[in-house]
Amino acid sequence: MTTLFAKCALLPSGWAEDVRIRIGADGRIMEVEAGAARDSGDVSLGEKTILPAPGDLHSHGFQRAMAGLAEYRSTSADSFWTWRETMYWFLSALSPDDIEAVTAFAFMEMAEAGYGAVAEFHYVHNAPGGARYDDIAEMSSRIIAAGETAGLGLTLLPVFYAYGGANKAPLKPRQKRFETTLDSYASLRAGVTRAAKSGAPDLFVGNSFHSLRAAGPEEIRILTETYKGAFHVHAAEQVLEVDDVKAWLGARPVEWILDNTPIGPGWCLVHATHMTEAETTGLARRGAVAGVCPVTEGNLGDGVFNGAAYLEAGGKIGFGTDSNISISLADELRLLEYTQRVTHKSRNVMCRGEWSAGRTLYELALEGGAAALSRASGTIAAGRWADLVTLDPSKVSLSSGEGDRLLDGFVFAGGERAISDVWSGGRHIVKDGVHVRRDEIESRFRASLSRLRHEAP
Repeated sequence: MTTLFAKCALLPSGWAEDVRIRIGADGRIMEVEAGAARDSGDVSLGEKTILPAPGDLHSHGFQRAMAGLAEYRSTSADSFWTWRETMYWFLSALSPDDIEAVTAFAFMEMAEAGYGAVAEFHYVHNAPGGARYDDIAEMSSRIIAAGETAGLGLTLLPVFYAYGGANKAPLKPRQKRFETTLDSYASLRAGVTRAAKSGAPDLFVGNSFHSLRAAGPEEIRILTETYKGAFHVHAAEQVLEVDDVKAWLGARPVEWILDNTPIGPGWCLVHATHMTEAETTGLARRGAVAGVCPVTEGNLGDGVFNGAAYLEAGGKIGFGTDSNISISLADELRLLEYTQRVTHKSRNVMCRGEWSAGRTLYELALEGGAAALSRASGTIAAGRWADLVTLDPSKVSLSSGEGDRLLDGFVFAGGERAISDVWSGGRHIVKDGVHVRRDEIESRFRASLSRLRHEAP
């Protein structure tokens, strides 16, 4: 058991002083006491402020290794779709060892950025060319191993992926690494479940189908009837995707999902960038999480999420790092607010009541992340996983080091340098801003990166 003592903490009731947090051997918070006296056995956090650490609700870990490789104009009309071809090209060289090394590195960086857990949307199931590995869950097992190495709480989402585009278009040769059928997916899920039994106690297996481009109505019906619980799915990321799905199914992606699936609390529609007013309100009312990834969406030119209207409708919003082009919790929060400011020509758009923008964005990340990861986290309270982060105001010049002002500084004034400690499921994985296994993880990542940059076709 570990007991932390903080001069300031963000609790469910708000900011509190002199807080003792007892963490059990199972990684869950046992007791929280505000206005407490420090005990001799407590671990003092000094002047640091402690907060719940949000979950990263959407990641493709392997893409961290291709960061920077698509930042050039390949045609006169470069787009998400040309970026995707670069991704396919790069993916063709990735081995299971590479997937594990690169994903562990991405998870390590997430921890250093202040995330306490991650949902890995994993669709690379097969060998190059589409051949099955002897163990159908080989690649998923490597993601689990990466999570163990980094110590980051993991919700693994094995992805169903059957088609190369809307109207059941055949998979392209380079998409064969993703291919599943309903039968192979059942075998994959069984293998992932077996592998997860030997993992950390806070390792969870969730549900997902890639998109309405990669799964047809009948498959989606069978998946949602067979695998109970919430689902993650890409939806309405690109205008062309919206148009193609509407031409095929007679409805826009979010509209179709609302009308034809049991979507509800815990479901996560990733991106949801192009929604009508009715879709925005409908999704919010169903209690699903909109999984926004502002850095990736900006990098790919996806568009701007309708954040102000979704928040006003009571919708849950969480944040993901998606392509992992740049891993920064503060950047994701800040960019969502800035895109709203540019769109509405106003300031402090993403605010609830009299709260600051930084506080609102951070609380959204906590609530949406916990719901999407199906993880009892997102707040410092008994029974919750000890996903915690400390901010040290002495590490960076902020206008104020207290309460909401501290979060405003973290989000808007480069305050991510103030991240000092991170615990995930009670594991103390970041100390003084550096992951405890950084040297080892970075060495393996750089070895894979060096080989990939020379051997990618």
